[in-house]
Order: sequence, then C-alpha cells, then structure tokens
Amino acid sequence: MNTSPTAALSINGVRKAYGAVKALNGLSFDIRQGEFFGLLGPNGAGKSTLISIIAGLIRADEGSVAVLGHDTVRDWRTARRQLGVVPQELVFDPFFNVVDMLRIQAGYYGAGKEVWPWIDEMLERLDLSAKRTAMMRSLSGGMKRRVLIAQALVHKPPVVILDEPTAGVDVDLRRTLWAFMRDLHQKGTTVVLTTHYLEEAQEMCERIAIIDKGVVRVIETTEALLNRHPFRFLTLKLVDGAELPASLRELVTSEKAGAVELKLEREKHPIASVFAALRSAGIGIADVSTRDPDLEDIFIELTGKALSSPQGAAK
Repeated sequence: MNTSPTAALSINGVRKAYGAVKALNGLSFDIRQGEFFGLLGPNGAGKSTLISIIAGLIRADEGSVAVLGHDTVRDWRTARRQLGVVPQELVFDPFFNVVDMLRIQAGYYGAGKEVWPWIDEMLERLDLSAKRTAMMRSLSGGMKRRVLIAQALVHKPPVVILDEPTAGVDVDLRRTLWAFMRDLHQKGTTVVLTTHYLEEAQEMCERIAIIDKGVVRVIETTEALLNRHPFRFLTLKLVDGAELPASLRELVTSEKAGAVELKLEREKHPIASVFAALRSAGIGIADVSTRDPDLEDIFIELTGKALSSPQGAAK
C-alpha cells in the first residue's frame, strides 16, 4: 500500500444544502492512498451528493475536496484526471460502438493510441471482447454496466469511485468486477465503494465510513467496526412450537420459519442463562445456532435503519 502522506481524497468541512434540506453537514475525513474504502449510508444520507462534489459535477456550499492534493475547484483539471467514477445510472451515447466509445473517452483525458492495449486488456477482463464493435444501444444492461466500468478506468486513474456498481447486475458480472478491482487495488489503485450489498463492503473494504443525514456516524477499519458492539445472536427452534418465556421475549429480534432469534449482550445475557430459563420453564430445544454481528447489524445499530434494496435505490 502507498504510504504517502498525501490523502487520495481529502474532504474538509463540506456542506451542501438544497433549500431547507442539509444534504451534507460539515463532512470531514480522509481516504488514504491505496485503500479499499467503503462509503455507506441509508437513502438520503448524502453519498450521491458527496460523489458529485468530488467529481466536480456540483459545488459545495462550504468546505473543500482534494484528489491527491489537487483541489477539485481551483485545480479541477488535474483533480479530474486523477479520478475515475463509475456512476450508478446507465449513461451512454447510443451512436458509438464499444471500442470507439472507450477511445473517445481516453481522448477526453489527452490519451492517445498508447492506451489502446490497456483498452484491449479491459475488454478482455470485463468479458467485452466479443462486443467490442457492438453499438452501445444494442447492449444489455449488464453489458452497458461493464462499459461504464471500462470508461471510468480508461485513463488509468489512481483513484476510482464505484457508485453502486453491482446494483441490478448478475452474479457473473459481480465476480468479474471484484476480481478486476482486487487486481487494480493490489497494484496501488485507491478504490472507494458505495453499495447496498453490505456483504460486498464487509468482504472488500479495509476501512468503512457510515454517514447519515450528512454527517459521519463512524469511520473505522472493517474489523474494528464488526467488533465494536458486544453482542451476539442466538437462533432457537423450540420443541413442538413452544413459546419463549416472558423473561426472554424482550431479546427477540426476529421470528421466521418456526425459529426465533435473540440478541444477547455478551456480559449481560450469557447463552447459558438463556438455556437455564428454558429448562426452568420446561421448554425443549429442537435446534440452536449462534452468529456474531455482521455489517448489516452494525449499520442498523448506528443508523436505526436497514439499507433498502439496491434495485433502483435512490440516494
């Protein structure tokens, strides 16, 4: 990992309001060079607004953003060359074929034929080689998504933002994308991911920021985030559909398929005490399992909200 003191992205006191709605309310944090960083939050948290400010599509009311030390307002040309953004929306020109689209995109950044081998490599890695001369309008949604990924990477930016890159795509594209991004990350590319698939963030990201209502709720390594809450979950299937005793009902988080899940604070509610209460009530257990909190549990704990479906989710 690059250990340069210059942050890949530096967000300092960023505020943005739309009328009375404060989309971003003094947001400040750095993303280090070479990180695989997760930016998570419920709908309306301010993620899309922040990405638009970083990309130079809108301006902050207050504060500043820098890409590798280059201010996105004062030095916007250099900042933009350092950045590749994969948008959530499928934005494309229907009148070009795939390879011409990528070569035109490279030209926007002043790149010429020297990047054509890289374009060929991306087409291969993203399973687009067979579609290189296909018109953009003829592609499926998944294939268009692959082209958008290639467009964002065509000038070999050192910082890449993936805004819901796998929303509504098939498993094959998800695997292809993550294998490609792992390789780029290992070579030093900084990757910033927003996603409604929290298992992706948990698997891929080294550090995660959770924002809500335009402020940072927490920013920690993924490991520290998963370990920050001292509870675990116990799932019980009781014999003959018996009911839990009243002393345990307040611990229930969900009931489905004949099983009940309890949320237990490690020190306050040891698992042995649950079993003792069931024995005392004469209730038998047909099946039992435990699990530690995952990122979704932590997310709900911090924001009080579950992430909605990634399919067409607005932010």
